[in-house]
Amino acid sequence: MIDKIQDIENRYVDLSKKISDPEIISNREEWQKFVKEHAALEEIVTKYREYKKVIEDIEETKELLESDDPDMKDMAEQELEELKKKKEEIENEIKLLLIPKDPNDVKDVIMEIRAGAGGEEAALFAYDLFRMYTMYAEKRRWKTEIMSSNPTELGGFKEIIFNISGKGVYSRLKYESGVHRVQRIPTTEAGGRIHTSTATVAVLPEAEDVDVEINPNDIKLDVFRSGGHGGQSVNTTDSAVRLTHIPTGIVITCQDERSQLQNRERAMKILRARLYEMAQEEKEKEMSETRKSQVGTGDRSERIRTYNYPQGRITDHRIGLTLYKLQFVLDGNLDEIIDALITEDQTEKLKNIN
Repeated sequence: MIDKIQDIENRYVDLSKKISDPEIISNREEWQKFVKEHAALEEIVTKYREYKKVIEDIEETKELLESDDPDMKDMAEQELEELKKKKEEIENEIKLLLIPKDPNDVKDVIMEIRAGAGGEEAALFAYDLFRMYTMYAEKRRWKTEIMSSNPTELGGFKEIIFNISGKGVYSRLKYESGVHRVQRIPTTEAGGRIHTSTATVAVLPEAEDVDVEINPNDIKLDVFRSGGHGGQSVNTTDSAVRLTHIPTGIVITCQDERSQLQNRERAMKILRARLYEMAQEEKEKEMSETRKSQVGTGDRSERIRTYNYPQGRITDHRIGLTLYKLQFVLDGNLDEIIDALITEDQTEKLKNIN
């Protein structure tokens, strides 16, 4: 591990010279590339230099242990104990910094929640999940915007797609992809029996134009009038948009906005995110040694969490975490679960660092 960091420091020193070189500064594109790489290495190099200083201090303190002065020797022993503890802490910090960064962690997300098994009860659960994520976003000062929705008459959602933007959104919400299961007595059930229903959550990193190139000839555009509950028309113009990506068969429908242009822009944003996710999955398959860890970003077909209302219990099956504070979590207090998932994910990745 130390050899690896020494190579990083050598590269950092080399980059420091390059970004100060007038010849390289004159080539703005090349200079910006080096500045970006230099900034990315700065944190780990600073930590490594702190580590080397502690090693030096340990060696100097060991020499003081040879002193004939009992007080000096006693003081040196105490200081050595503290330095060894500090060395261990820095080593752990360095290991975390060596974990390969997920380039998507800085991106905003598009979340898709779909009702699964359970009919109307599943649609109501989809609404509960949407409420949980929007409340969580509010607590973290993130911005939420609905992009497309298919509501039911009882207030649930067959499907809802929304955007969450802010600092570090994907880095925390990526663990939410998968099947969420609810166990409760439905409001629609007079008999009072506990039902099990599901909803599927997908968390897509929002893709920029540079991330995904879409050929306009590959897209079929249909426009129609927006429809509401019972099939009634929401407005009298053809503002709803359906995009079909011919090569993949992906179909996106947006009708929440009154403007056809706005609906088209939203549909393109969702399509771009879906295509980006497909490309990411292909890359993961090709690079089996760097596949997502089991915690990772979650397969959307994997059952990841159960929300048990009668017992007030929430269980994350990936890490075996159970909390008896269901309503607290449903009110947007997700940090305890997400922090535990991040810790488990980092632990798994640390095993691959020598």
